[in-house]
Formats: sequence, structure tokens, C-alpha cells
Amino acid sequence: MGFFNNQSKNKMELPASKRVDSNKAAQEKRLNLSLDDNIQYVKNMLGDSSDIVIREIQIGAGEKFKAGIFYTDGLTDLQSVQKFIIESLMPSIPNAELDPNVSSPDKIFQVVKDQILTVGAIKDVTEFGSLATALLSGDVILLLDGCAQGFIIGMRGWKDRAVTESTTETVIRGPKEGFTECIRTNTALIRRKIKDPNLWLTTTSIGRVTKTDVSIMYIKGIANDKIVEEVHRRLDRIDIDGILESGYIEELIQEKTYTPFPTLYHSERPDVIAAELLEGKVAILVDGTPIVLVVPALFISFIQAAEDYYTRADISTLIRMLRFLSIFISLLGPSLYIAITTFHQEMLPTQLLIGLAAQREGVPFTAFIEAVMMEVTFEILREAGLRMPKAIAQAVSIVGTLVIGTAAVEAGIISAAMVIVVALTGIASFVLPAFDMSMTFRMLRFPLMILAASFGLFGIIIGIFALVLHLCSLRSFGVPYLSPFAPFNLEEQKDTIFRFPRWAMLTRPRLINKNNIIREQSSHSEPTRDNAGG
Repeated sequence: MGFFNNQSKNKMELPASKRVDSNKAAQEKRLNLSLDDNIQYVKNMLGDSSDIVIREIQIGAGEKFKAGIFYTDGLTDLQSVQKFIIESLMPSIPNAELDPNVSSPDKIFQVVKDQILTVGAIKDVTEFGSLATALLSGDVILLLDGCAQGFIIGMRGWKDRAVTESTTETVIRGPKEGFTECIRTNTALIRRKIKDPNLWLTTTSIGRVTKTDVSIMYIKGIANDKIVEEVHRRLDRIDIDGILESGYIEELIQEKTYTPFPTLYHSERPDVIAAELLEGKVAILVDGTPIVLVVPALFISFIQAAEDYYTRADISTLIRMLRFLSIFISLLGPSLYIAITTFHQEMLPTQLLIGLAAQREGVPFTAFIEAVMMEVTFEILREAGLRMPKAIAQAVSIVGTLVIGTAAVEAGIISAAMVIVVALTGIASFVLPAFDMSMTFRMLRFPLMILAASFGLFGIIIGIFALVLHLCSLRSFGVPYLSPFAPFNLEEQKDTIFRFPRWAMLTRPRLINKNNIIREQSSHSEPTRDNAGG
């Protein structure tokens, strides 16, 4: 019985290459002159899907001319279809040029396009492939009997999420709006920030099945032309079935280097993307996701936050220093504890050393095993808090942490000092604005702990050297990842660890921008005594 089933299955299924060729041939097929044939072909091509609405109407003098309206229920604005298409075509139009006995179909086609349709966005279509893509994207298709071409009318009107505050990049001072899943809403949010004709936007479709809209946005005259060309080249070579999120694009166009560090920056805040565009970078927007990619990405970009530029320079500098301190704590906290308590006890004050020894008296594990157990437990609790329903996630995370930590110390499995170190390390890892970079430091924590348990402080130094050398070798679309630290540029240190006042940052990053490096023409000037208030 199985033999006959396999035999019939082999007869029915075609090889993948032949199926692709047949689908491609079907999409490249041109429209017929007969409206009935076109309607039947569309039904067969889309499997006679129930959400595809096809409406046949009679138009012209004496209603002698047939037309077909195609749209997808749920993706099209039905009120606009009724008001601007059906109501424009249905009444008896006293126009002799619409009489099939007087005018040719091509003439009628032109009259409908130029005189009758009261809509803005209209494109001609001659192939079923383009017709299907536009139809399934929410556009309306209008076909006329006797014409081997039709209209694609832009009337997309699906339900999408409103513009709300960003959930991953919150600020106290600054804009509260964030991107949505609609690519046109996202481009509009950026254009509200940058009202310049040199803000160029090109859109392409990626994905053989999903046909996802992917847009490239940059400021002509500021962005590096070579970087723009490289972005186009990398996007054009993508050949995949579907793109569902910008993470697909990120993996396919980033440098093919095995690294835990993100080489593409992303954000869901329009003000952040606008600021990156003004520096000469290129934004990549993907339909269906609120996350916008930015290239090239620098290491320092993941340490900076939008609010740094909305507060005073001295406050922003202090906060950035705290972030760098948090990076060292997040990366080296458990490693230093393991190395000092295992190999370098002489570095500790006597009273502290005695206290730690008393705490560890009943603990059966080494400091390294303690740290690994607590770090893994912390990561499990963090992941559980992210995946659980919001109503109970916070309570479970707090109660779980307190209960597990207290119980572990009382049971003599973990020392109290190790709980403090792991808790401080975990909190420090959340100070970074970029979640990707925070995950990178949490992941690198484990190999540094192994080096600390094996070689002490010498192992940590070896790991740091290897990490710095690896960072120096990275590039993002041809730009050194550690710039302006390596290669070092003194002029561009005004917006790295320190944030100089706005009037002191007159130029854009030189390694990113080659065309227009002047950001500001005027420098700061003190008010004269006569103009001062009083």
C-alpha cells in the first residue's frame, strides 16, 4: 500500500526547479483582451480565495462596456473603493468616447484613466505577476473588457497599530513616538523630522514568497555614496523565500565575520534614526516591523542614548561615564571576584578576607562553580520574566530572585558575597541602551570567568587583549568598528565618552561622511553685558 502511495505522490509532485519555473512563467503571463478570461485566470492563480473580491460592472454610454474591479478584503479601504471607483464608473456617463461602437478599447482605456477615475495613485499593469503582487498588497485592480492592460489604484487601508511610545527605548525628556509595523507610517515619521528634498527613499521588494517592501533612506550629499551603493548591492543579492522581520535583513547583509558584537545598529525611535541620517548613515526600513536598521554601525553608537542630546552636556557626560563603568562591571564583575578569591587573596583587606572566608566556610563549591550556577539562574529568571504574561512576570521575577537567593545562601550552596556580585552584575548589564550589546557582554562574561578560574588576573588580561584585538579587526560596511578610538581621531572625541556642548560639535564623523562634514557653521558666543537681562 505504501508503494502505491509513494508512486502516486511522485507522479503528482514536480521537482522544485520545475515548480519555480512554472510559477515564474505564470506570473510573467500577460493580460488577455477578454475580461472573462482575465477574471478566470486570477481566480485560478489565487486558488479562488474567499478574501479576493471581484466585482463586474457595466460602464459607458448605455452601460455597454464591461469592467472588473479586484481587491483584497481586509487590505483595502472599502469606503474609497465605493466613493472613488464604483460611484465614478457606475452612473451612466454621457460620453460618446465610452461607447464601444464608436471608440476603440484603447481609447476607452485612456478616457477612463484621464477623465473618469478621481484617484491620485494610478499605474498601468500588463502582467498577471504584477497584478497579483499589487492585489495582495492592498491595491485595487481595474480591468476593462477588450484591453490587454489594466490599472493599479493605490487604496491600501488595512488596520495597523497606532503610533505609540517606544517600549524598548524609553526616555524622560524627548519625543515619545515610536515606529509601527507600517513602512509608510515609518517613512512619514522620519520625513516629519527631516523636511529636506535631499532625503531620498528607494524601495525594493525582497522575498520570493512574501515580497516584503524594504526601503533605503539616506540624505543625498551627506551620506557616503560608496556606502549607499554597498547597501544596494548587498540587498540586491538576497535571494530568499521570505522576509518577516528586519533581523532577516541584518543577518544577510552584515559582514561575514564570526563575532558576538552587532555590526548593524537598530532603533524604533524616529528621532534616533533622523539623527543617524544627519550624520551621513543609511537607514533600512522593512515593512512589518517597527525596528529600523542603520549602517554603518560603530561600537560607540550602542553606548549612546537619545536622551544624551536632550539634556545638558555635563549631565550627559556623567551618565555616559556611568554606562562605561556599568560595562566593566557587567563584563568583569564575576571574573574579578573569582580571580581575587581564588588566586590573589593578598589584594583584599584582612577584615574583608576574613569575612569572605567565614561565608565560604560551609559552601561545597569553588567560586567558579558558584558564579556559573548563579549566572545561569539569573539568565533563566530574566528570560522567564520576558516570556511570561505581563500581569505575573514582574511578581514572579522579583519573588523568584529573592526566594532562590535567600534559600541558596541559607542552605549553604552559595555565599552571600557571590549573590551580591551576580546581582550587581545583572543590574549593570541593563544600563546599556542597546539590548543587543547588553546580551553580548552577558555572553562574554562566561569565557572570562573560565579564564579567571584558570589563570587568575593574568587570564582576565589575556581575555581583554583578545577582545580589544577582535574589536579592532571588525568593520561595518567598510568603516572601522572602534572608530574614532581606533583609528584615533582627537577631533571626534567630543561625542564619545564625553559629550561636548552642541556648539562645540561642528563636524560630522569623518570616517562615515566624505561629502559634507560641516554640521554647524557658527560657534558658541558669550552674550555681551549690554544684552544680558537685568
